[in-house]
Amino acid sequence: MCNHGFELSYLDLSSNRLSGGLPDCWEYFEELRAMNLANNNLSGKLPISMGSLYQIKALQLRNNNFSGELPMSLKKCVDLRIIDLGGNKFTGKIQAWIGTHLTSLIVLSLKSNKFHGSIPQHICHLNDIKVLDFSQNDLSGKLPRCFNNFSALIQRSSLEDTIDFGYVSGTFVDLYEGYALVQWKGQEREYRKKLGLLKVIDLSSNKFSGKIPEQVASLAELVSLNLSRNNFSGKITEEIGGMKMLESLDLSVNRLSGEIPTSLSRLNYLSMLDLSNNNLSGKIPLSTQLQSFDASAYSGNPQLCGLPLKKCPGEEIVAEPPVTPHGK
Repeated sequence: MCNHGFELSYLDLSSNRLSGGLPDCWEYFEELRAMNLANNNLSGKLPISMGSLYQIKALQLRNNNFSGELPMSLKKCVDLRIIDLGGNKFTGKIQAWIGTHLTSLIVLSLKSNKFHGSIPQHICHLNDIKVLDFSQNDLSGKLPRCFNNFSALIQRSSLEDTIDFGYVSGTFVDLYEGYALVQWKGQEREYRKKLGLLKVIDLSSNKFSGKIPEQVASLAELVSLNLSRNNFSGKITEEIGGMKMLESLDLSVNRLSGEIPTSLSRLNYLSMLDLSNNNLSGKIPLSTQLQSFDASAYSGNPQLCGLPLKKCPGEEIVAEPPVTPHGK
């Protein structure tokens, strides 16, 4: 393989039965733009020489058995736009250089690994990020209060449809527009043709704590937000009503308290909502939107009431006393 790297621009060996480690000769693959080794049984650490892939734009190693920490040499791959390392056994902390050096990233998926520690503030340098998936790790601490730096999640750009790698022959774009595998409304789905329109943050199934930063509510173009199965506390900000494109919101299994903000009823595209298993209280705001969800979306909040849950105290219809015959 090392003898044939010079002219190779696209390497797709995904969904085979490959095993063993990767060769350490990537300095010979000077023209490589995209590598897809997903869905194999590859293992071991990523070779340091992968940092020599100066033109690579997409690195997809999802669903293998890779382990160890990410080599720092990858910070030299500054043209990377897609990194999907989900479903491996990578360890260590999420390094600051991902944010400071790989600033062209559009998709960053590190889901289902063994990363620990907190999210570095430098991640907020990823102004073009559209899919950020750190779910199912061992991450902890408070979220950085700079999510409002994610420009691509705040305002719509003029070039939204697909992720175009600009490969001159055109063949590359035909074969490889880029795709992402994300958890979408409870199901894992693969997106290709409209990847540029997909805007997702998934930090579920970790150990994050503290309040959900209000800056998250500034992400007006975000389509899916999943912060479930953490230790978030505090109230759901009233500003959440500004997330006008939100279709899927999962805040379940946390320690959120207070009332459900009335602004949530302004999210006209919302078709999946899960606020279950928190400490929310008060009456569910009345709106066609919020009452259309199943009761399970609100269950596990003992102090929460109103449709589609039980009626709130004082709302029960008082039964008229039975009429008894006169004089008895």
